[in-house]
Amino acid sequence: MCGILGRFSEKPAGEKFCQALDSIAHRGPDGFGIWVDENNKKITLGHRRLSIIDLSDNGKQPMLWHNRYVITFNGEIYNYIELKEDLQKKGVAFRTESDTEVLLALYAEEGASCLTKLNGMFAFAIYDIQEQTIFLARDRMGIKPLYYSNSNNEFIFASEMKAIYPFLKSVIPNYDLVKAASQDVFCYESTEHCLIDGIKRFPSASYGVFQNGKLSIHKWWNVLDNIQSVPAKYNDQVEQFKELFVNSCKIRMRSDVPVGTALSGGIDSSATISTMAHVAKNEQGSFSRDWQHAFVASFPGTSLDETKEAKMVADSLGINATYVNIDPIKDIDKLFYYTYLFEDLFISSPLPFFQLYAQIKKSGTTVSLDGHGSDELFGGYPFELSHKLLDDFPNIFRMKQTIQTINDGSLNNSKATWYDVYPYFKNGTKKFLTNKLSTANGLDHLNTKLYNTTFKTILPTLLRNYDKYSMVNGVEIRMPFLDYRIVEFAFSIPSSSKIRNGYSKSIVRDAMKGFFPDEVRLLKKKTGFHTPFTDWLKGPLNEWVNDEMSSKDFSDSQFINPKEVSEFVNRVINNKNATFQDGEFAWNMLMPYVWGKSLNYIHKY
Repeated sequence: MCGILGRFSEKPAGEKFCQALDSIAHRGPDGFGIWVDENNKKITLGHRRLSIIDLSDNGKQPMLWHNRYVITFNGEIYNYIELKEDLQKKGVAFRTESDTEVLLALYAEEGASCLTKLNGMFAFAIYDIQEQTIFLARDRMGIKPLYYSNSNNEFIFASEMKAIYPFLKSVIPNYDLVKAASQDVFCYESTEHCLIDGIKRFPSASYGVFQNGKLSIHKWWNVLDNIQSVPAKYNDQVEQFKELFVNSCKIRMRSDVPVGTALSGGIDSSATISTMAHVAKNEQGSFSRDWQHAFVASFPGTSLDETKEAKMVADSLGINATYVNIDPIKDIDKLFYYTYLFEDLFISSPLPFFQLYAQIKKSGTTVSLDGHGSDELFGGYPFELSHKLLDDFPNIFRMKQTIQTINDGSLNNSKATWYDVYPYFKNGTKKFLTNKLSTANGLDHLNTKLYNTTFKTILPTLLRNYDKYSMVNGVEIRMPFLDYRIVEFAFSIPSSSKIRNGYSKSIVRDAMKGFFPDEVRLLKKKTGFHTPFTDWLKGPLNEWVNDEMSSKDFSDSQFINPKEVSEFVNRVINNKNATFQDGEFAWNMLMPYVWGKSLNYIHKY
């Protein structure tokens, strides 16, 4: 896991390239490397290293293969051991124990088609010295980021936008996108558009070839083209998911450094750490035995605190957990700098997440297996489950169960009722219901909604966020639920296997029976890892917020309507009945101001 940077230009890179590479040093604190094509000087590749597999200097990048191919690679290839064995049978010889060399050798053998064999998360570039082309690729789910700029006869790509800033004539915000994102923060991550003009996002599940000044991009994977044949019986589906998930955790435990997890006390992170314990006890093969590290973000006295549930899971596994009490004041003086590192907009303050992963790193753990992706794949968000009603109709019993599932999982007071179902009965025909929500490639209605959430809105945004939260602290997150085999499986099963018998994510819950306590496994309330901003506004952050709203920077901000924002924030502060969602919306209104002010750090770092 690292930071990558590349530049193709007629002009020498010089010190500007080093400056750009240093701006992402947090992604790779264990070393760096720069490679320049000595033949024509046009191509420069840079790498910041976070050492995880093959900690020796043999694993350093950029890495050269047979004097023709040079790679700079950010990510992990989890099945590199199996791929390496296959290549060795063909006579390929290796000099390192790294997954980087396996990837490079596989590309040399098979070209772009090698991507379909990779089980991992990645963003990489391979320069072909002979053909003078750059091959770029990004993983199926877009877990690892990749940005680029191609103008003025200069092509730049990097893991973060800030590494591209030095090569731009000026750093100009995309004001229209900032405004759109302040209304819908999930609107842009799955597109090529970025908050800075002149920078584009390389698409997930795609590869590109840069040659003769032009970049051509091609899609290499789509889940809808990979729908699987799954067992018809639900119990058999549960067993298949369990087998996939155990293997997914096992190969993600391959590491030469300690492995742990961010344990929230919810179903997904509990499933992850419990399956790691199962692997350690029952499986053979290559994986780290140093996995017993659980880290719990605690929000004492708020509705978001899940310490009790997390402790229950840790105790059941016989491991100690580190409890991180999130302090909103502790890093408030760093908020603008952290936002500069974060680069984007989101509905929660980044401080709790930065504090959690900082503690993970401080405790000596570099790799965290986390539970991201399960909600999007298997129906964990109560606010999305109304689409299941379209699949239930006209079965009143199933519709009633779905309504109850929505209500049981909701944190707020907004409850689903039969009134929400009335339009379905009023119009009365299956044809009408089918037209209510366009479906994708034969998916049912809930799965169509989950497809949108997984690939277009919520999940792409969360993946971007957690990459930043963790990599700012030199920590790598691995996500077992997002193994491509599980993703393909998830969209091959019907919604009735996801929302069942009054439970969301039923197939995950049933597969994990016996892995961790039922008091957690069968919890219906959906909490999640959020910022209790309403409580903070009324308490520890009240003085800071008022100081900012009274400042000249705030009144002069081009990214917000200062009067409108301050009035709303004050209403939340003064409303004793203000909800969690009110605080979230208040932060959402403040965030463009914080983001705009954070751009000042471009000139300091």
